[in-house]
Order: sequence, then C-alpha cells, then structure tokens
Amino acid sequence: MPRKPRAAAASQPDLFTDLPTHGLCGVDEAGRGPLAGSVFTGAVILDPSRPIEGLRDSKQLTEARREALAEQIRERALAWAVASASVEEIDHLNILQATLLAMRRAVLALKHAPALVLVDGNRLPALPMEARAIVKGDALVPAISAASILAKCARDAEARALHAAYPGYGFDLHKGYGTELHMTRLQELGACPAHRASFAPVREALERAGTVPSAW
Repeated sequence: MPRKPRAAAASQPDLFTDLPTHGLCGVDEAGRGPLAGSVFTGAVILDPSRPIEGLRDSKQLTEARREALAEQIRERALAWAVASASVEEIDHLNILQATLLAMRRAVLALKHAPALVLVDGNRLPALPMEARAIVKGDALVPAISAASILAKCARDAEARALHAAYPGYGFDLHKGYGTELHMTRLQELGACPAHRASFAPVREALERAGTVPSAW
C-alpha cells in the first residue's frame, strides 16, 4: 500500500506575515562552536525612525565594521541587550540548552518588552511572548543581523580576555574554535578552566591528564 503523503511543512515566507511595525525583536547567538568560553546572545529592537545602514550576518563583516555597527546599534536601537551562559552552564545543560537559556536572558533583559521575537535558527527559547524561529534569519531580518553583531562583538571581547588570562592558547587568534593551533596547544598544555569539559577534544585532554570532572 502506498504511503500517505505527509503534510507539507510551513514555508519560510509564512514566518514573515503579520509582523508588527514596532516592537519587533531579533535574537541571535555567537559562540556555540568554540571549545572554550561562554556562549553569547544578543536581542535588539530596532527603531524604524533611526535606520542603520549595512546590517548583515556578523560573519560577513570585518571586525572593524562589526564594532562600528555595534556602536550604532547601541546608540540607535529602541532596546538592546547581551546575555551569556557560562562554561559551567554549557557543560551542565549542553550547548543547545545553554544557548536557549542565554537567548531567554537577553530578551528578558530588554528595557521594552517586544511585541514579537524572531530568533535565528530552528529552535526557540521559552519566552512569555510570541516568538518565531527563522532559518538563516541573520541574513534576512535586520533586527536579527543587529543581534548577531552585538553577540559576536561580546564573544570576541571575551576571547581577548581569555587570551590575557591564558596567553599560551592563542585565544586572540582562534577565538576558542578548534583550529590546528588550538588543538596543538590543547595537546601541549592541557585544558584550562575556560575550556568546555563536555566538548570531545577538551574531554580527551582532561582524560589524558587524569582530571576529568567527577560529574562526567
């Protein structure tokens, strides 16, 4: 017997219907992939009367351009907030749940409650207002682009702080990602307190050193 066809999933453009003209909040994260440091999220409600030119996915911008845009976002947005989830929370909850927690923190920290929240990706944090997930939203929705820029700038600032605290790992160069340099230093130096013990390369380094946390 032929299979009954499955109902078609809602198309992406449907997510953009009935958007409010004011109080639209964009949310995005930075730092899910690195082996060390917190995960950061931004939440931004843009002011339609004070447009910002050049908003786009933060990964498509140079560091200097991101920092310049971040300054404009902080000056012109109706509301903005940056939040994070710590290494300990990442290891305890897992990176997805920690990211959703940081997103919730950012939205709830806004000085104005949004009418609608648009989140980059396909998962939503628990929020007390309507929210929609937008795949590739950082390239489609200016408010999400703005949130991605703030989150990325905060994440980069933390990477510089980690470099100052643990200069042997090269955090200023790789920002915590698993580059060849980072993996080499992890092999040579072992893990530091800023590393995420729940991530496989870090766990392996801890196992080699015989210092795996008891929770694991």
